[in-house]
Amino acid sequence: MQLSDHFTLSELTKSSTAERLGIANEPGSMEVENLIMVCDKILEPVRNHYGVPFAPNSGFRCLELNRAIGSSDSSQHVAGEAVDFEVPGVPNRETALWVMDNCQFDQLILEFYKEGVPDSGWVHCSYTVDGDNRKSARVFDGQSWSSLGG
Repeated sequence: MQLSDHFTLSELTKSSTAERLGIANEPGSMEVENLIMVCDKILEPVRNHYGVPFAPNSGFRCLELNRAIGSSDSSQHVAGEAVDFEVPGVPNRETALWVMDNCQFDQLILEFYKEGVPDSGWVHCSYTVDGDNRKSARVFDGQSWSSLGG
């Protein structure tokens, strides 16, 4: 199923952990609608800006999968509202800063980023369909949090 011009449902539900553990990582209709908005508000603008094809690292995660990887039950991935990604050849900090300045989002986290290592970590970004997007932008290096803009 095509969610947007460049992204499919299978890309946003693919999980090697789910495959390995035999977990059916299948979203319901509400989660699919949320994924369409994530594609529209976050992934497509990034894809169009950089002109580089990429596949998300993680999108929708059913509760069983989310628990299997040790994530919180309240993760926006469970609702289909979040995506983790990297753009090949573009430093992850640069991508995160572009999203911060050019996209509507709820949370933007440059996760497990190490200063001076451009391809470290990944970009986590979420969008809430209800429009109550906080525009929270932070960096998490694995131990502490800081502001993305600072």
